[in-house]
Formats: sequence, C-alpha cells, structure tokens
Amino acid sequence: MLRNYTVNAKGHLEIGGIDSTELAKTYGTPLYVVDEDLVRKNCRIFKRAIDSNYDGNGMVFYASKAFCIKEMCRVIDSEGLGMDVVSGGELYTAIQAGFPMEKVIFHGNFKTDPELEMAVKANVGRYVLDNLYEAERLNKIAEKYNKKVKALLRVSPGTDAHTHDFILTGKIDSKFGTPIENGSALKVIGEIIKYKNINLAGLHCHIGSQIFELEPFNYTAKVMLNFLADANEEYNINMNELNLGGGFGIKYIDEHTPVPYEKYMESVAKTIDEVCKVRKIDRPYIMMEPGRSIVAAAGTTLYTVGAIKEIENVRNYVTIDGGMPDNPRYALYGAPYDIIVANKADKEPDYTATIAGRCCESGDLIQEHIKIAKPQPGDIIAVLDTGAYNYSMASNYNRLPKPAVVFIKEGQARLTVKRESYEDITRNDI
Repeated sequence: MLRNYTVNAKGHLEIGGIDSTELAKTYGTPLYVVDEDLVRKNCRIFKRAIDSNYDGNGMVFYASKAFCIKEMCRVIDSEGLGMDVVSGGELYTAIQAGFPMEKVIFHGNFKTDPELEMAVKANVGRYVLDNLYEAERLNKIAEKYNKKVKALLRVSPGTDAHTHDFILTGKIDSKFGTPIENGSALKVIGEIIKYKNINLAGLHCHIGSQIFELEPFNYTAKVMLNFLADANEEYNINMNELNLGGGFGIKYIDEHTPVPYEKYMESVAKTIDEVCKVRKIDRPYIMMEPGRSIVAAAGTTLYTVGAIKEIENVRNYVTIDGGMPDNPRYALYGAPYDIIVANKADKEPDYTATIAGRCCESGDLIQEHIKIAKPQPGDIIAVLDTGAYNYSMASNYNRLPKPAVVFIKEGQARLTVKRESYEDITRNDI
C-alpha cells in the first residue's frame, strides 16, 4: 500500500499499525485518524533539508491552517519547527499548547485589532503585513504596549504556479499581499520603514498550493531576492529575511507526481546562491511554510456505510455517516481522494461508487465514480490523505457534531480531540 497504510491478515486496512475497523469500533465514526509517526517523519525531512541547504540559517514554519489542534502544536514544537497562524483562534490554540511565541509568524490579510493586541501581548515573533492599513494599526498597538515588533511585508511576485484558481495566491490579481510589478510594494515599504514600532525585517510571498513543479519556486525565489536587494538599495535599509511560503504538492491520487521535498529546498537554495552572487549580497535568513505536505498524507477519515442506492445506468450512491461538514473540499473544488473499504482492503476495487454524505445537499459528495470493493451497509470506508484542510474546515452544517481526532504513535492510539456532543453545538445559543 501507499503512504502509511498496510493490510493485515484479516484483509483490513491498518493505519500506523492499528486495524482501522478497531479504531472505528472504539472511537466511533466519522473519525479523523492522524499517524503521528508520519507527521514527525515529514517534519524531519523539511528541517533537515533547510538546515543542510542553508547552513542552519533558516527555519521551517508549519502552516497551522492545514490542521490546528493543541496536540499538533506540541508535536511541531517538539520537532523544532516554528508555526504560522492566520487568526486569533489559531494563535490562542498555540498559546494554550505552550508553543514558544518567538517561533510564531502571524499571517492573514485582515487581522483584527483584538487579534493584534493578543499577539503583541504574547510577544509573537513575526508579523506578515498584508497591506499598509494593517501596518498602521500594528504600529499603534505596538506603541500602546511600548514594544517594537518584527514584521515582513507580503508581496505578490506575479508567479503563475499552474494550480487551481481558488488556490493561486501569487499573481497580481490576488486578495493577498501587495504587487511588485506595478510599483506598489516598493512604495509601501517606504511608508512602513517610517514607523517607529515596526522593524521591517524582510519580505514574504506564497504562490499557491499543490504545486508539482520546481520552476515556479525557482522563479519566485529569483524575483523575491532581486526585489529585496532593490528595496534595500532604494531606501538604504537592511531587510535580511525572506519567507518563500509553501505550496509543495502531495500525492492524493496516482496521477499526482510531487517532487521530493528535499529537491524543492536544494533547487531553491541553488537559485538563491546564484542571485546573491550576482547582486553581491549576503544570503538572507530563509523561511518556508509547509502545512499540507507535513500532515495531509498522515490523515485518514473513517466512515460507516449506510444505505446503498443503485440507479441503473446512472450511478451507485454509497451513503456514509459524514460528508461535507467534515470534508468540504470535494464540494468546494472537486478535490480528489483515494478511498478504500477498510474491512475489504484486500478485495479488488471493481465497484463504481459515488460516496454520498448525509447532509440535505445534492452536492454533499466526497467522490464520484470511484472504484472501490463492493460495499455493504455497516462497512467502514476510509478516505485517505485527509490530514490537511478537513478538520480545520469542518462545520456543524445540519447541526452535525464534529468528529473526534485520534493520534497514532508507535502502534498506540490516543484521543486528542473529543467528539462534539449536541450540548457542545448548542452551548452558545441563548
């Protein structure tokens, strides 16, 4: 099997060495399962790559929007990575988990004043400024608390990363960042450096997600480093940090062919060294922000099969006890997934199924026309590679409780998020 999966003697899918049907029986379904060993392995790949290619002059920051719970924060901290957060909720989770604030980057294209106050009081290490309005507000809040904060300006490098339009964030037409090519970014830098309570330390960009090519990253590194050098010369300043974001693709299905993560790092490092040599500048402190590529393949969602509706010459609907509230990605943008009948993992996938969620929405589907072993009511369905943007995007649509989360480490399972109750759903109602 691919990824972190095996099939045991019973023909059942095992996740991290544990029978998935036993996990479903113990913890119920729907259930998010995270293979912690694989998460840690991916963390170490990225950390080793940035340490070796940048002589330790850099850091990997886990993009917590992919999957953010207290236990994930603790795992990331123990592996020596930093963390980027994009909201007060993610920041609060990191604080509650005891994550070191000096290793946190605060992102987002609209941080509210209460969120900025929380961050300043917590001594967050870096802020990624999306625009001048945000810089003005951050400066006032930092002044209020008599602090000088470190910031990076998010810019749009104009890179087309050949990915889905909804997850393209590096082009000039984007809600994120300030464009380089029309001169806006240079002007904004000139204004930010006037603020007494902000130390503009460098630049940030992010060109998209699920990128399977090296060239967009190399091109972006070249553009960003040249712009950093130009801005330093223009204003006689010394920005010396460069955050190149993330977007490294993962293999959701066989057609996906991601480049090994180490190759991304190695290739971009070579580009950076070439530009530094031409521009006669020192290599800046380099930051990367992988999120999905650390956790996506480590996650599996387990469901129980309900009714099966076979419409002759049309399709076969296999109903499950979850759906778009716990995985909205297919409904949003047709995200592909491999799916296995967990208690028939050794059987030939010869049945064409559309996996239908339980919500009152015709678009509540997980996959369409996918080959699986022929299921029966009560079987356990495993949707693979759901570690990223499933739990983090989950909702209570139709007033459905959010699933529990279980971590597996060295063949042992432990509950890390309790299943929501109906009481939890109505807790804030008045």
